[in-house]
Amino acid sequence: MRVKIHHEGANELTVTAIIMAVVMVVLWFVLRELPWLFAIITGVMVVMYLLLVNFYRSPRRNFPGNPKNAVVASADGKVVALEETMENEYLHCRCIQLSVFMSPMNVHANWFPVNGEVIYSVHHPGRKMAAYLPKSSSENERSTVVIRTPEGQLVLMRQVAGAMARRVVTYAHPGNEARIEDHMGFIKLGSRVDLFLPLTTTINVQIGDATVGGVTQVGTLHPEAPDPCKPSEA
Repeated sequence: MRVKIHHEGANELTVTAIIMAVVMVVLWFVLRELPWLFAIITGVMVVMYLLLVNFYRSPRRNFPGNPKNAVVASADGKVVALEETMENEYLHCRCIQLSVFMSPMNVHANWFPVNGEVIYSVHHPGRKMAAYLPKSSSENERSTVVIRTPEGQLVLMRQVAGAMARRVVTYAHPGNEARIEDHMGFIKLGSRVDLFLPLTTTINVQIGDATVGGVTQVGTLHPEAPDPCKPSEA
């Protein structure tokens, strides 16, 4: 996998590097009689900067399987919720909710989970509860995107900000093409992604499983099966 720096972090990394360089120059003049202390502080700053670079890494990935009817993980992380639930924002029906929690060490770019067309995209302001809490899906800052697959099934994806998250960024807009290989958005500093899938979906993962965004197939859609969902618009 080829890795680059995500454009969401370009400005922050540049500004941080400039500030750190200025601080190190000042510290050198202040602590030149204590070179060991200067070395320790410099080492800590470099480690912190490398952690920030690691957070904004953006690997380029290709799904290795057949994308038809495939549901692919939208984020790196761990499966923390897998249950039947009611989706009340758009689908207004019972679905399978599959949630992946991203730690600060995970890649925070988000991929489209299915191929198709974006038909709904809304950002909601909200709270900053810990992203692993069930209520965070409906009460935290979040963005909801609905994708219609070529076979006509609807998949809802929700980006949820966590206690540390500063901003949810969503690139998807109604009318956009959704492709598994493309980034749907980015969440800064810890969060989760929820997928709401038809009840007929075959699920390939379990609670606690690790996922790789854009690579791990978490489920398979079955468009031939009756779909009880009646969306508010399509």
